[in-house]
Amino acid sequence: MGKFDGKVVLVTGGSRNTGLDLVEKFVREGAKVFTCGSTAASTAAGAAALASRGVVGVTSLACDISDLAQVRALFDAVEREAGRLDILVNNAANQGLGHGGPLEMDPARFHEVLNVNVIGGFQVTQQACTRFFMKQESRGVVVFLSSNTATRAIRRRTAYCASKGAVNSMVRALALDLAPLGIRVNCCAPGYINTERWDSLDPKIAARRRLNCPLRREARGSDIANVVAFLASDDSSNMTGEIVTCDAGCSCQHMPEDLDL
Repeated sequence: MGKFDGKVVLVTGGSRNTGLDLVEKFVREGAKVFTCGSTAASTAAGAAALASRGVVGVTSLACDISDLAQVRALFDAVEREAGRLDILVNNAANQGLGHGGPLEMDPARFHEVLNVNVIGGFQVTQQACTRFFMKQESRGVVVFLSSNTATRAIRRRTAYCASKGAVNSMVRALALDLAPLGIRVNCCAPGYINTERWDSLDPKIAARRRLNCPLRREARGSDIANVVAFLASDDSSNMTGEIVTCDAGCSCQHMPEDLDL
């Protein structure tokens, strides 16, 4: 038996990188999984990637979560096909890459990042609660994906860091308001994750990044999926409003070992 047998799960941003590992984890543990990519092309590519892993039975839909009309259509599809929802994983994100530093960044790019990472996450959560969780005897669970950059900023990523700080605060606020209703809201905050962006890294840069990690390795997508699954399961039934960091120990140190002189 799987940990999520009989559960219906929605994973946003499940078409690439860590999202694929999240979808696979829930499927392997017995859940019926819906997922979405931001475009039809990315959604199709994600479905093909899951199939290549032998992950079957996933319903993949296109949805830009910053667009409320598309979010509502996504939940219409979940309602038609499953009639319920038990777990929401807010994984979709705009990484805010290539926008430059804070002085030259086009403010429109800043808005794009926040519209996905903050407004989009809120819109999806609101729909999950009002369309499903509030109407079911077994109340639902929400897990957000944040980042350790919410509390330890990185350079030239102002919009991304700001958005993840907002996600952490939103998780706590949602948890507080929804707890009396029996709905739990928690968050996993990763650090480095070995995604497709690492494939093009100079090996020296990759090695230097790993030196930043006390455990000497970046996370795999499966590491993050394991934390998210814990937060989504009854194993964490007395937890809400928590930000669980999974970053190989980066956040516990003042500075990397070779600079800590």
